[in-house]
Amino acid sequence: MAETKPFPAVILAGGLSRRMGSDKAMIPFGRGTLAEHIAERLAPKVASVSLNAPLDHPLAGRLPLLPDPIPDRPGPLAGALAALVAAKEMPDRPTHVLTTACDTPFLPPDLVGKLTSAAAENTIVMAASAGRGHPVTALWPVTVAEDLRAWLDDPDHRRVFDFIARHPAKMVEFAALQGPFGPVDPFFNINTPEDLAVAQAILDKGDL
Repeated sequence: MAETKPFPAVILAGGLSRRMGSDKAMIPFGRGTLAEHIAERLAPKVASVSLNAPLDHPLAGRLPLLPDPIPDRPGPLAGALAALVAAKEMPDRPTHVLTTACDTPFLPPDLVGKLTSAAAENTIVMAASAGRGHPVTALWPVTVAEDLRAWLDDPDHRRVFDFIARHPAKMVEFAALQGPFGPVDPFFNINTPEDLAVAQAILDKGDL
């Protein structure tokens, strides 16, 4: 699928971070916070980077904020909907939007290029590693926005894989990164303080 301009990207940070015990987007990491580290990683490859978070989020003024369009912070699908609605309103009318989580600090350098190369009309393209899909890190066609809005009207509809199963979808496999202590899953995510300690050790010793 031809696309003359890069797609916009949205970092999903609307969750409650119960296992971490604090707002993961605000965790100090790299030269700033975890969300800013991911934004910095994405920025050279995408048209823009926004953070899916409430408008009173502490990163207001440091990253563009994109709040959930539905109440009660129902999870990553609400963030995907926010990204799709915003994309539909952009002057250049992008056909897709990229999402990823605010707790995946080692996104592969070829993430945007490989997902964009696999983009197809009406098809959700998700990242995968070691044969496992990562549906939050995905390229979403704006054509699914209205179906997603209707799907989220049901409070039982919160699983990302369940929604993706309603549409054409494919996975793009990414190889492990070579870290200072061995292979690193490019979609390693920080859910607990122990995960954070591992990520910080990798960051301190390696250049991923």
